Amino acid sequence: MAITESSILSALSHVDDPDLHKDIVQLGMVKNIVIDGKKVSFTVELTTPACPMKEEIKRACITAVKHLVDKEAEVVVEMSARVSSIRTQQEALLPGVKNIIAVCSGKGGVGKSTVSVNLALGLAATGAKVGIMDADIYGPSIPVMLGLKDAQPKVVERDGKPMMIPLEAHGIKALSIGFLVDDSQAVVWRGPMVSSALRQFVTDCIWGELDYLIIDLPPGTGDIHLTLVQTVPVTGAVIVTTPQEVALADARKAAAMFMMPNIQVPIIGIVENMSWFTPEELPTHKYYIFGSGGGDTMAAETKTTVLARIPLVQGIREGGDTGKPAILRNDIPLLTEAFGELVNNTARFISIRNEEKQATRIVEITR
Repeated sequence: MAITESSILSALSHVDDPDLHKDIVQLGMVKNIVIDGKKVSFTVELTTPACPMKEEIKRACITAVKHLVDKEAEVVVEMSARVSSIRTQQEALLPGVKNIIAVCSGKGGVGKSTVSVNLALGLAATGAKVGIMDADIYGPSIPVMLGLKDAQPKVVERDGKPMMIPLEAHGIKALSIGFLVDDSQAVVWRGPMVSSALRQFVTDCIWGELDYLIIDLPPGTGDIHLTLVQTVPVTGAVIVTTPQEVALADARKAAAMFMMPNIQVPIIGIVENMSWFTPEELPTHKYYIFGSGGGDTMAAETKTTVLARIPLVQGIREGGDTGKPAILRNDIPLLTEAFGELVNNTARFISIRNEEKQATRIVEITR
């Protein structure tokens, strides 16, 4: 019996995406089926280039065709990816940005900017188009962490209006108030000025086409956070905490803000930073300096998951100080594993969020 496109699709309908719990035909992932006698080729378009199940899905496709269509078929499966998005306001602000991800914490000093930068670079390494916006107006860290301390963005005119062009470093686009003020100058602004600066980063900047825009928010829950959710629909939030109770108490407040009935920004997951300390001379030892289990507690309370547990390693601090973030290194297996989990799990749960939940709406807050 001749192999047909319908028989291929029928066979592939038995292959499920392990995360989305639907078959790949139903999800529209199967593309470009070509049949030449016993030779069959097609493309499976995943919802994220960071999909950890890529090889598993590929093997399942080959098995399905051989088992359900023709055991002698020569099957070639090309794996590609197109980052999913459910943004509904395509003609509004940031129309080319598929996913807007807020990275936040309840208190300072837990490594939120470190997580933001390494997450952005890790997603870019998978082939995604990524930008990072430093929304911490009072204490911007992104310029130093990306090695852009003395850089300034270019300004071009677009439709009679001056527009900033984000700087680029290590394959990602970046914008920060740190590019616009002297690093020794204190930003002494009231709330309305801070909110206006954040809006300008959205409305007066040419971000272009991005799969992910990572927004590094300041600690706490204040004007900048409210301005963000009132300006653009945020796909989801990543909460960063350290394991100890004092950090968790503040992280709960950050999560609670996004979960408020009039905001309702989904929580993508929890990142537990400084989970343990391992001395270089004792690589098998773990010292839980800040306690343990805090990330799991937070994930249970928010009904999400721990995206990654990042150890306390000197290389992370060194990378941030020198403008070469730790994820770019490949000589510390501990970091490679931890940041790999951060990137893969974040991309994975964004994809699940986009399949299972409705699009986030811009928040309207009335007084």
